[in-house]
Amino acid sequence: MKKLVASAVLAGSAALAQADSLPVTVILNSASPMTQGIAMVLANQMQAQGGQVDILLCDQAGDLALTDAGGEPLKPNNLTPAQLLSAAIEKGATASVCALYLPNTGHPSSALRQGVTVAAPDAMARRLLEPQRKVMVF
Repeated sequence: MKKLVASAVLAGSAALAQADSLPVTVILNSASPMTQGIAMVLANQMQAQGGQVDILLCDQAGDLALTDAGGEPLKPNNLTPAQLLSAAIEKGATASVCALYLPNTGHPSSALRQGVTVAAPDAMARRLLEPQRKVMVF
């Protein structure tokens, strides 16, 4: 009986460990500051709850990835979406701009903030197809 209980506890612990590292991709393409803000708030919250977060910035949301990204702070915490992106990166999230962003905006790759890369479509597609991955689009 003790072996059965120990096995159940170990199996439960393994399941919790997997749940704690659930891979999540947040795709953000909205130009709306509030939409950008909530996407980054949720990305940070998912990290705080054990999620492994990848952020893909497309279209005008790609501007958050620029070193000179600004914006108006959003209430209630008076942080900009770009600051929330930086916080997620500092805590281990990966962040990238879509492969179309730089060539279609005229920005050089050197304009991207530290920690942001250019997504490779084949690698991104592979990640998005992972059966356990959650994908959220804003």
